[in-house]
Amino acid sequence: MTTGRAALPPAPGPVVHGPVTRTDFVRYQGASGDMNPIHHDEEYARAAGFPSPFSVGMFQAGLLASWATDWLGAHNVRRFRARFAEQVWPGDTLTCEGEMVGDLEEGGERYVELELRCARQTGGVAVRAWATFAVPR
Repeated sequence: MTTGRAALPPAPGPVVHGPVTRTDFVRYQGASGDMNPIHHDEEYARAAGFPSPFSVGMFQAGLLASWATDWLGAHNVRRFRARFAEQVWPGDTLTCEGEMVGDLEEGGERYVELELRCARQTGGVAVRAWATFAVPR
C-alpha cells in the first residue's frame, strides 16, 4: 500500500459452519422465497436422482458475504458475484474464508478486491465468490 492510505482491519480467520442441517436449508428457503422442494423434500430429491435434499447454493454464498461484510462492512459492498461448484448436503461442515487480492484507486476512491471460498469438510469448494469493497477514507 502507498503512504497515506488508511490501514484495513485485519482479515478474519476462517469461519466454520455446521454440520449444516436440512432445517438450515429450509430456514434459508423461507427467507429467500426459493421453496423448490428439491432442497427439503426427500422423495422429490430422490425422484430427481439425488441421494437427499441439498442446500440452495445462495445459502453458502450468503455465508461468504457475511464473512466479508463482518470484516469490511455491508455498506461498503460494491460488487459481489459467486460461482457454485459443489452441492452441500445435510451433515456437511463448511469453512468460509477469503483474502484480499487487489487494492486499487479509481475515480479518487479506494477499493479492495476479495476472493472468497466456502469449502466442505471433504476439501471440495462448494462456492467461490469475488467481491469489491469501497474503503472509507
